Amino acid sequence: MTHAIGILIVDDEKDFATGLARLLGRQYPDEHIMAVLSGPEAVAALENDAFGLMLTDLNMPGMDGVELLRRARGMYPDLSVVMLTAYGTVETAVDALKIGAYDFLTKPVEPKKLFQVVERGLERSRLIGENARLQELLAKQTGPNELVGDSPAIRRLKDGVAAVAESEYTVLIRGESGTGKELVARTIHQLSGRNRKPLLTVNCPAIPDQLLESELFGHVKGAFTGADRDRKGIFVSADGGTLLLDEIGDISTGIQTKLLRALQEGEIRPVGSSRTVPVDVRILASTNQPLEDKIKDGSFREDLYYRLNVLNLNVPALRDRSEDIAILARHFLTISCDEMKVRQKTMSPDAVAYLTTKNWPGNVRELQNFIRRLAVFSSSETLELVHLRLVEGLDGFPGEGAQGLSPYKDAKEKVVDDFTRTYVEELLSGTRGNVSEAARQSGLSRVALQKILKRLAVDAGSFK
Repeated sequence: MTHAIGILIVDDEKDFATGLARLLGRQYPDEHIMAVLSGPEAVAALENDAFGLMLTDLNMPGMDGVELLRRARGMYPDLSVVMLTAYGTVETAVDALKIGAYDFLTKPVEPKKLFQVVERGLERSRLIGENARLQELLAKQTGPNELVGDSPAIRRLKDGVAAVAESEYTVLIRGESGTGKELVARTIHQLSGRNRKPLLTVNCPAIPDQLLESELFGHVKGAFTGADRDRKGIFVSADGGTLLLDEIGDISTGIQTKLLRALQEGEIRPVGSSRTVPVDVRILASTNQPLEDKIKDGSFREDLYYRLNVLNLNVPALRDRSEDIAILARHFLTISCDEMKVRQKTMSPDAVAYLTTKNWPGNVRELQNFIRRLAVFSSSETLELVHLRLVEGLDGFPGEGAQGLSPYKDAKEKVVDDFTRTYVEELLSGTRGNVSEAARQSGLSRVALQKILKRLAVDAGSFK
């Protein structure tokens, strides 16, 4: 959802100020727009209301635009300020920018140029606001083992985790590889009454079938070649705690039968033993496979499936929670810097926005690994789009050294164009070429979006 950004107009010429307000009101009907006639009135307005963009005349009696700029930026350092001047010289523009103005316009103001500058100012304010919101959310995360995100999908998952954690029932955790199923299991255990006992994990596909039974249930000395002493097994080691059977869909039918017996009876029999051992273990199981299909082809027992699927949670793929990519990226960057014991780095809003347009087939794990590489290979404390592209090794950006790099400004313009093209194409694809709906979803005006499409030669009709 795009939030309104207040626009404050300051000019001692009443007709000009009110006319500018009407013009911008027609172009941006969803924005809160106010016109005042002096610097002191502007300061009072800033104290009582929220504004992201201010357009102020440079030459005013009493408090002029320069003094107002300093006062306003002192109150709100992120406020975007556009200076209005009848003296449109290069020197005036440079001076305005040096003292902190975002941009400047010369009088008389041409509507086309006005809308361009205001559009950029509003977008800057939106990015800064989003950045602040994400930093606030990130600050609420307490460590690397938290379920990070604020999307509807992740909120539903958090609610589900909190609900199942209070019970003792078996939970089946489903989701694609890399979505964070093991993290969900750890969170369930941490929130449960068993959190003072261990959470142990068995990676089922990683252990050969002939060894998995011994790993789970233990064995007695002499049970097989090499069994030179008793081994208690992971069920006994997890007694009183929680056992995660990771990727349960990969175990053989023979192991499935013995596992079903353990779940039904609450006891296990070590390999080679004639006696059973009672165990008190809560079972969590995860899978990235459609177990229903495996039941149909006979490779997974239906009775075991229903024993495991008492409660179930579905971990969403990253493409279904794309709103979380930005906060996940910043979260992983913080963790990576901590792991490397280096000064914390930040990402520019443009860089974060670019990450949200990328496809992440490896889900959260792929995003985390990308951020780790970014933290390692980028020496800058603020990571920009050009750094992301260097790590990606995309067209025109060699992977090592800077010998073949274009000048920074040219490289950044290319990356911004690539990002913009990707963004609008995905936007139009999602809206089936409906430019008005695309403008609404993106927070851009319809005119601004049409200008972007024209500049990049993108045909909205081809997405219908």
